[in-house]
This record gives sequence, C-alpha cells and structure tokens, in this order.
Amino acid sequence: MKLVDKIKHFGFVRGLVYAVVGAITYPGLTIINQIKIEGTEHIEKLPRRNVLFVSNHQTYFADVITFLQIFSAIKWRKKNKLGLPYYLLLPYTNVYFVAAEETMNSSLVSKLFKLAGALTIKRTWRSDGKDVNRNRDESDTQKIDEALKRSWVITFPQGTTKPFAPGRKGTAHIIKNNQPIVVPVVINGFWRAFNKTGLSFKKKGSKLSIRFKEPLQIDYSQPVEAILEQVMNSIEQSKTYMLKSKHHFVHLMNV
Repeated sequence: MKLVDKIKHFGFVRGLVYAVVGAITYPGLTIINQIKIEGTEHIEKLPRRNVLFVSNHQTYFADVITFLQIFSAIKWRKKNKLGLPYYLLLPYTNVYFVAAEETMNSSLVSKLFKLAGALTIKRTWRSDGKDVNRNRDESDTQKIDEALKRSWVITFPQGTTKPFAPGRKGTAHIIKNNQPIVVPVVINGFWRAFNKTGLSFKKKGSKLSIRFKEPLQIDYSQPVEAILEQVMNSIEQSKTYMLKSKHHFVHLMNV
C-alpha cells in the first residue's frame, strides 16, 4: 500500500486537509457564489457507519469539498447552512469518497486531495480518455465495503459529470451486499460556477444548491438493476427525469 493510502486513514491527517482545503474553498461557496443547503435534518441522527450518500456529479472536486464542509458544519449543530467556518477547527472526518483512480492521479493537487479520504477505483468503461470494457476490480469493491464498515461513504453512481448519464451497477452491488442506509443527494449549479475540475471559477455569482433527501426504503432482495433504478430516480438522473427536463426546456422556449 502506498504511503498516501496509508496515512489517509488517520483522522488527524484528513482533518488537516479539510481545514486547509475548506478555508481556501469557503469563499467560493458562500461569498463569490451563493449556496443553498436543504435537508440536513435527514443527516443529524444517522449512525457513524454503513451510510452511503449517492449523488449526481457536476465537477471532479467542488462537489466532494462541499459535502465535507456541510458534514463538518452539521457536526457543529448548524442546520441547512455553513455560516462562519469555525467548524474547520474540528471537522467531521469519518467519511470517505469514491473517485476514479485516473482522476486522482492526474495532478499534484488531486494526489494531495487523496488524503481527504479518496477511495480510488478503476473505471470499467473508460481509461485515458478512451472507451474500454473491462471487468469490475473486486479489490475496488472491497475498499468501499471496508470503508462502510466504519464510516460514511460518498459515491457518484454515474461516474461522470455528464448529466443523465446511466448509473453503474457497481453502486447497486455495493448497496445489495452491505445493506447500508442510502441517502440520495441532488446538487445543481456547480457546473455553471466552476470548471470541470471544480478548482477554478467559470461564472461568479452563481446559485449553488445541494439537497439531502430522506434515506431510501430499499428491498435489498431485489436484483441490482431494480436497486440501481431506484437510486437513479432518487438523484433525479433517470430517463424519466431526463424527459421531464427536456419537456420543461421546450416549454420555456415556447413561453
């Protein structure tokens, strides 16, 4: 195991990374742009382990950074807001996030951000900018299984920032095998405010939103396809929501 993979499991290391990254990114969420947070009441009483947050994805890093900021704010009893970032003095660090290995090794900044608790996995459908078709690496699944046994995990079922991309069955397998509490999250505005990496601004003054929904009621005996469909509906990225979005766009164009 590489040094980064070893030390990222130490809470004080992740806490230090959160504090530094949080202090740098806080103005972009609350001053340069405006963030609206909803549904933190669904998080306050969650157990400290076997909780899986599933979300749509709009940037490589800004999404995850926002999650970590919000979890830390909730630890300090803040509700649906960040407020002053004194929560970064003692952030909530019992959380990991799933990220593509290729993305996390793409730059010095991303390699350092691994220390925040990245669970790096190999994409089964894309590598080095090309479409591929390879089997799921069982060791990647084991990483997530082990993390769920002791903490919260954030994952993005689509594995891409492209809206309405199909979900990946790996997420459903993880849910079926571990039977975690699954909390759906819907984010918006990040694609407008930040570039694809989420590390620089594209449009200032944007409205960002992140909405935590009630945990899903899942029948874990269902096939993975049914579980995945339920997840994709919950994060509003299914074909049904895509058709609704297109219909809404056409309606606005005709008004």
